[in-house]
Amino acid sequence: MTLQLLLLLAAALFSVGLFGALTQQSVVMLMMGLELMLGGLIVAAAAVWHFVSPTAADGQVLVVVAVTVMAVEMAVGFAVVTALFRTREVDMTDMAAELRE
Repeated sequence: MTLQLLLLLAAALFSVGLFGALTQQSVVMLMMGLELMLGGLIVAAAAVWHFVSPTAADGQVLVVVAVTVMAVEMAVGFAVVTALFRTREVDMTDMAAELRE
């Protein structure tokens, strides 16, 4: 694969995630859009790192750490959304914005 093709894939993932994050009102769909955006950034970073320094393992380690952080972030995010839904039945971003009180 070429660098341009991988960067095009990363841009497509990021664009779909941005569209999903900006147009959805469901908290779960918003989080899915953010995850797609982060996935696009990771693909771009891994592609650039592979083509800049293919023999070094630093880029691979960074990608594994980023994917691990994404998984932990999603687990915590879903736990918070589940707790909000169970206590106050909040599942939309408009309803979550009113929780300041």
